[in-house]
Amino acid sequence: MARRRNKGRPLDGLLLLNKAAGETSNASLQKVKRLYNAQKAGHTGSLDPLATGMLPICFGEATKFSQFLLDADKSYRVTGKLGERTETADADGEVIETRPVNISEKQLRDVMDCFRGEIEQIPSMYSALKFQGKPLYKYAREGIEIEREPRKVNIFEMALVNFESPYFTMEVECSKGTYIRNLVEDMGDKLACGAHVTALHRNWAGCFESEEMISLHTIQHIFDDKGFTGIDELLMPTDELTMDFPAVELSEDMMHYMLHGQALQVADSPIEGLVRIYGPDNFFLGVGEIDDDGKVAPKRLLSTQ
Repeated sequence: MARRRNKGRPLDGLLLLNKAAGETSNASLQKVKRLYNAQKAGHTGSLDPLATGMLPICFGEATKFSQFLLDADKSYRVTGKLGERTETADADGEVIETRPVNISEKQLRDVMDCFRGEIEQIPSMYSALKFQGKPLYKYAREGIEIEREPRKVNIFEMALVNFESPYFTMEVECSKGTYIRNLVEDMGDKLACGAHVTALHRNWAGCFESEEMISLHTIQHIFDDKGFTGIDELLMPTDELTMDFPAVELSEDMMHYMLHGQALQVADSPIEGLVRIYGPDNFFLGVGEIDDDGKVAPKRLLSTQ
């Protein structure tokens, strides 16, 4: 039987897409993948259809390192509406409860204080979290309720930007796995009036700033003007996904042994944790981890074939 050939161009790198409102993260990914005619692409960290902002797209070998960005801290600007609970905890869901709103700015700020630091969240049934290989939101659409365990997350910073009752806008910096819809809904419950998200924008993720994002509309415009040459210049190198880790450099011989899975003693390497590994001429090999013997052991390496 003949081997199936990969369709598209063999691209590697990272694109910081500014996702538009009204479509799923996967729909945005597929549009970018088609525009680039890429063999392989994936996104890191879903955004709800209602949400906009940073949706990192990894191409080719960069997909091997997407988990490091999934694990990174993130920042959001969110607008919530008090007085209404919805089925999905955002404006895309049906309103299931309405209550009067008589909340002062001080009351709102006091409740915000309760959610700073480490908190527990029970993931929404309308989240993409999987149970037995199937996203929770699919069970929810079938009317099936799955018991979910509370998850610890960290709200590093939460600042009130605007409050014009019943609407309020906050900037939130948080750890991986934080559900902003849950945060707003839980605040509404504590205020005894209910709340849901009406707008959500991801400002940044990890070390990537909002200024580095680009919209699909702009990418299309550059493609129409300059073709693949123009849009390929928008891609960031794969090692940008690992810049939070210290770097170690290998000689030609050491690189050979590393690519064959051997742990190596590398001068001036850290004593613990993850490292990004480079060979001669600043050639990025991938990510290693310091083992119990203080050696750099390969963890996730680029394919060199």
